[in-house]
Amino acid sequence: MDDQYVAPATPAGRFYDPFEDDGPAPEFAPEPDYDDGAQVDAGPAHSADAPHRRAPTVEVRERRPREPRQAERFKVFAPCPQGLEEALTAEMQALGYEDAEAGRAGCSFTADWAGVQRANLYSRLATRILVQVAHAEISHEDDILDLARDTPWERWFGAEQTLRVDTSAIKSPVQSLQYCNLRAKDGICDRLRELEGERPSIDTVRPDARVHLFLTGHTATLYLDTSGESLFKRGWRLDKGDAPLRENLAAGMLALAGWDPAAPLLDPFCGSGTILIEAAWIALGVPPGISRPFGFERLRGHDAYRWRDLKDDARSRILPQLDAPLVGYDLDPQAVEFARNNAERAWLTADTIRFEVGDAREIQAPADHGWIVTNPPYGERMATEQDADLWRDWATCLKRNFAGWQLHVITSDLTLPNQMRLKPKRRVPLHNGALDCRLFGFELVAAGYRDA
Repeated sequence: MDDQYVAPATPAGRFYDPFEDDGPAPEFAPEPDYDDGAQVDAGPAHSADAPHRRAPTVEVRERRPREPRQAERFKVFAPCPQGLEEALTAEMQALGYEDAEAGRAGCSFTADWAGVQRANLYSRLATRILVQVAHAEISHEDDILDLARDTPWERWFGAEQTLRVDTSAIKSPVQSLQYCNLRAKDGICDRLRELEGERPSIDTVRPDARVHLFLTGHTATLYLDTSGESLFKRGWRLDKGDAPLRENLAAGMLALAGWDPAAPLLDPFCGSGTILIEAAWIALGVPPGISRPFGFERLRGHDAYRWRDLKDDARSRILPQLDAPLVGYDLDPQAVEFARNNAERAWLTADTIRFEVGDAREIQAPADHGWIVTNPPYGERMATEQDADLWRDWATCLKRNFAGWQLHVITSDLTLPNQMRLKPKRRVPLHNGALDCRLFGFELVAAGYRDA
């Protein structure tokens, strides 16, 4: 399991100086100014024998209001699975990033460093949070070396940290991505060696700092990866089963389905429980990054106290229980056991999600309305000759027992609606790993099935 981040405790009475940058505090007044050679009697101030004494002069200055310090803002790109761009943009806008705009396989926005941390903590759909640190036109691969060498990496990491560089490209004329990756790596290491006398070591498995080089056309952009491991790794899924669905894709399916977190949710092909565990965290308000470490925690200047406060605030908003049932079935008893284990690691009790061994063709609705969101077997997971019988029998069960429910199914089999004799109201292109899929949406209306 990934190392869990444990923030250090705050020292008791942590000091905050309200007069920082404003000179001495007003209680430290100047020493009294006495007459030259005057003696001060220890007796009463108004004694007849007391020498003449001038009252001390205290300069009273009106404190100027401090000018608010503008936090540095960064251009940020958050990649996501293809098909979730609009949903991710809506999520980021809901989190307060008002300038979020959808792009190719992700969305862009601006944020200060605290906002970068919040995006890592709260985004359910993003794969990473990348901070743009350099961008330039290039005409040759060696221009990448100059771009990397001119970027102030020492702000974020140095020779004491390990480094990994990754390169990707879209419609770039470069001949070798591997050579471009090497040029970027050399530029970073050359700069740090010149400034600090030593270059960072390379670690491709668990690096302290990650840099992404992105090439398109005749431009190169360098990003500092603030996430570390991909954000879909929440920290609770160790038991995966066959053909696991990534957590951010599961959350994206729920967003595209329009699932109401106060409504019942059913997954009749639950596998290791990813969709339902994501749903439970959404309904309870559990931030997806609450139990995992992030790359920015290993960078220079990381404020562990402020980060701890941000997480404590997030924990204080988590709800104690759900309002509606979440139910999962699977034919495979081992898959159900995996789902229960994953739910327990996600701090979800047995009464939060009900996982049971069951056949999707025979289940009953747990309520008179709700959502079915599922990732049924398809492709290599299923023998072709079994497909027709399964879909026909499952459709019969849905028509009989789930009128009034909404059904959303992800599959790479584009003939699924015809096999189930259902007409989809929506079909959203999605990528599940390397598979080109569709998320089909159906409304199960009782009046439509009188002749079924």
